[in-house]
Amino acid sequence: QLLEAKASLSRAQALHALQLQQAKAQMNNMVPKKQFEQLQTSLREEQCKAQQLQENLHQQAEQTCRQLARTQEEHEHLLQAAVEQAEELEQNLRSAEAALAEKAAELKDAQAQLSRNKLLIKDLHEEKRGFAVALQAAELKQKSTEEKNQVLEEQASALKQLIRKITPASLS
Repeated sequence: QLLEAKASLSRAQALHALQLQQAKAQMNNMVPKKQFEQLQTSLREEQCKAQQLQENLHQQAEQTCRQLARTQEEHEHLLQAAVEQAEELEQNLRSAEAALAEKAAELKDAQAQLSRNKLLIKDLHEEKRGFAVALQAAELKQKSTEEKNQVLEEQASALKQLIRKITPASLS
């Protein structure tokens, strides 16, 4: 709009200058008074139009400057908000990375503990097998001992019976 207004103003000024030259030439050629007055009226109208166009152009320029200043201010606010958001996102990313590194360390420790626990469980299974073998051997030994006790008890019982039989005969 500003460029169009400038172009219109330039055309009006050029037309005005041309009309002024024509008016002077016509005056030099003894232009009739009525035509001279018409040209003067036309010239005044063109000058008024040029003045209005210049005022409109000035108003539009001021309005455009104000609008440009508002737009620039809005862009600065948006840019500041974007910068703040980027900083916040960067901080969040750093926090997430730190938390992730901490979790990774915890998982590594847990995996190491799990490996140690697996080895302990393996050792316990081996000890259990050893205890089972020892228990089985102890049970066999106990059974053998019980069988020997049974034999000894039977022998003791037989000896008692024998002693009972011998004792009355030797007393008499």
